[in-house]
Amino acid sequence: MHNIVNTERFARAGQLAAASLLVSLLAACASSPMPAPVVDRTTGAGVASVAPLEPPPPGYYRVKRGDTLYRIALENGQSYRDVAAWNSLANANQIEVGQLLRVVPPGADVNAGTGVATMPVAPGSVQSQPIEQARPVPTPIPSTATTGGASAPAASASAPAGDGSIKLAWPVSGQLIGRFDEKGNKGIDIAGKKGDTVLAADDGKVIHVGPLRGYGNLVIIKHNDTYLTAYGHNDKVLVQEQATVRKGQKIAEMGNSDTDRVKLHFEVRKNGKPVDPMRYLPPQ
Repeated sequence: MHNIVNTERFARAGQLAAASLLVSLLAACASSPMPAPVVDRTTGAGVASVAPLEPPPPGYYRVKRGDTLYRIALENGQSYRDVAAWNSLANANQIEVGQLLRVVPPGADVNAGTGVATMPVAPGSVQSQPIEQARPVPTPIPSTATTGGASAPAASASAPAGDGSIKLAWPVSGQLIGRFDEKGNKGIDIAGKKGDTVLAADDGKVIHVGPLRGYGNLVIIKHNDTYLTAYGHNDKVLVQEQATVRKGQKIAEMGNSDTDRVKLHFEVRKNGKPVDPMRYLPPQ
């Protein structure tokens, strides 16, 4: 009987201790602050409101996702080196989404409606100097391509000035397999064989040499403050950036870099905007 009483006393003592511990824990929880709720600021109702960026002012470009300085320069008819210098960029590969870049020379007058620089072209802005590597234009060889399309005229022919400003020669002899389309093809495509000669379409200064997505090994020549020409998918490039070239000089050899067949992709850009090269080339 004595043992039963002691057992009941110990049980009650244990229950009281447990109840006391529970009360202490509840009091501690009540006095501790609750954690702040987590808000997803990327999706759903928790999205943070971000004011849209203002359109860039005339003469400037706002960087978008996927842009490179090389493509921005091409789309605005400039040398990437110049764009980097105008914006004090130490590294051409380091630009940020939303960044505002100057894409016209400092001090240039800009048409507010088009964003195109209207700085007058200084006479002799592109020097035509003899170049030791320059070669005579080869006698055109009739194209033997079997694919459909019109045959491109001889590379040595010269065209009347497109818009009264430039006279271009065909950069290669070959089969015309792709025509200009404002919504698609930004130039023309001419078929050929790997290693065929690619010629400068006019006097100018080389402002870009190197790969660019969609163009392969690319050469860009600036002819004046308004016009430049681009030569894509080359196998070998035979000129360097900043070199002065003359019309008919061999600048590259045809290839299939970043494309499915050997061809030259040729573009003419006026103030950075692609225009139909056929307007500036001799009639077929």
